[in-house]
Order: sequence, then C-alpha cells, then structure tokens
Amino acid sequence: MSNRTGKGFSRRDVLKTSGTATTLGLAGCVGGGGTTELSVAYMPIYPDMQHFVMEGEGYYDAIDAEVSAEQFSDGPSIVQAYATGDYDVALFGVVPAMIVIDKTGFAKVTAANIQNAMKVLARDEFASMYEQHGADAFGRWEEEKGEKFIFGTFPPGSVPDILLRFWLEQELGLDPEADVNIESLGGAGPVRQALAAGKIDGTSIMEPVPTIAKQKRMGYSFIAWAGEFMPGQPAAVTMMHDDLRTDRPEVAKSFLEQHIRATEFIESNPQKTAQHASNAIGSEVLTVETARKALDSRASDFISNTHKIESGTETFANYANRLGKTEAKLTVEQIFDYSLYDDVAE
Repeated sequence: MSNRTGKGFSRRDVLKTSGTATTLGLAGCVGGGGTTELSVAYMPIYPDMQHFVMEGEGYYDAIDAEVSAEQFSDGPSIVQAYATGDYDVALFGVVPAMIVIDKTGFAKVTAANIQNAMKVLARDEFASMYEQHGADAFGRWEEEKGEKFIFGTFPPGSVPDILLRFWLEQELGLDPEADVNIESLGGAGPVRQALAAGKIDGTSIMEPVPTIAKQKRMGYSFIAWAGEFMPGQPAAVTMMHDDLRTDRPEVAKSFLEQHIRATEFIESNPQKTAQHASNAIGSEVLTVETARKALDSRASDFISNTHKIESGTETFANYANRLGKTEAKLTVEQIFDYSLYDDVAE
C-alpha cells in the first residue's frame, strides 16, 4: 500500500492509455502545455533525506518538469510498483534497487544518498562482554542465558540484514545461522518498538533509531559501525528508469543537480534539515530535536557521489545473490550509471 503525497500522473500512464509514444512528442511531454512529468517514489526513512530537503526547500521547482512524489511504506512495495515502469526515480535501499535491476534491466543507480549508515546495537550488559571478549562474547552470552543472542532487524536480504551478516561472518568469524538468531521485524518502527520493550538483544539499524535508543535510555549501546569495517557501505540510493536516463538526460541531470544541492544543504544547514526530516517522517516519530542530534552521528554521512559506494555495493551484490534476492550476481557496471553524476559534478 502507498500513500500519494504528490499530484499529477505518470508519463507512462499516458503511454498505456494512448498506446503510442507519439502522444508525448519527441521530448516526452504531456498535455497542451508541454510539461514533462517526473514521477518520484520514496520512503519516509532518514536515509532519503535529500528528498525531504528537495521538497521542503522547493528544489524540485528548479527542475524543468512537473514533479509528483509518492510515498511507499517499504522497499518491496517500491520494487513492485517500479517494476511496472510507472516511476522515473526511486529513492530507497540499494538491495531493492538491485532487485529491480536484476528483474527488469531497465534502471540504474545514478546517485548515492548516504554511506556508512548502519550501526550495530546491543544490550548494555552484552556491550561490556563484547568489549572484553570480542566475538567470544556471543558464546558466553548463550552459556549464561541459556539461549542464543537475538538480533532483530529488517527482513532477510535487506541492507541492515546483509550488513549484519557481513559483520558477523567477515569481521567476527561467526556463522549467522548457527551462532546467533536473526529475527525479521519488518522495518525501523518495529525495531524501535522491540528495543523499547527489550524484546531483542541487539540490532543492525540506521539513524535515527540509535539516537532515539540513547535519548530514551532503552539500555542498548553501539558496538560496531559500518564505516569502520566496510568503508563506503551503501544504504539508500537514487535509481532512475532508462526512459529518464537515456531519453531525457537533461531532466535527469537537473534532478541530480538538485540532489547534490540538497546534500550540500544537509551539511551546511542541519537545523533546517532536521525540521524537514521531522515534517516528512512525522513529529510523533521523529522530533526536530532528535532529528538534529541524529545528524551529528557518524552514521549520518549523506553523499551524492556514487563512486564512494562502489566497493561496498559489490559486496552487497554478492550477498544479495547468495541470499537469493537476485538471480544474477550483479556487477557494478550493471548497477551504476556514473555518467550523469559525473557530468553535473564536474
């Protein structure tokens, strides 16, 4: 299910109705005024901060197109909608983006939104054990508690899930299937609720959940950060349909110019950025004060440059294939189109 926040209609809706591309003209325009449509799918998550700023600061007005934005509750919903060809741009997780690319072949990632976004949290009691014993702390925990350490995070194959598995395997030498229990909780909201209720022992999660957990003294401490063991870890990205990338490159570049502008705004205007985030996500979930504190986190590393996440994306592509999320083991060449960003970033 989705909740439409923008107005207008999709270019491809016109194509479906008319049965021909000539209705839109050579420039892909719709209506008597000749206005190009640009449809954007996004999620109300902290790593989609550029969209919040672009909308809140009016940056979309600088794009020579009629922009309509639609909010989705999760990545799989965007994957399903995007696969029908109804959206030009999607801001969501790198793994759902890979799934679209693998299944359709008609889209590529053109910008990063954030890097090094994941933190691993654990109960304070375990954090002390981990500081002393490292990977052996998980075995000691099981011996003392009579059950394996329980991680609760996003569904299997998601960005937080893959990051957690990579950390356990590659950094600690543990087996995620045998040495711990990893429970699928669905999303940031359920994870936050599970932490507040003390129902899980730890999680892999992005901001602002770690900041909220600390503010509310939920009893969890940060024990690992992606930037230390996987520099350039990808999280949310911006993906574009081939119709936009190849048929309307000037509109695509204009979008990326505003994306870069938003990234620069986030860095230089944290207070206003926090207000935009609170407005977009909902003040009942994310207050301006919490959003502002979360921006000071090392996990709030907002970027636009796709080159910075290339290495981490290759690792994620391998895991996504291994976990059955993609049929092919995608290469960075299949995932990224660097040309548009490189043109506007010169």
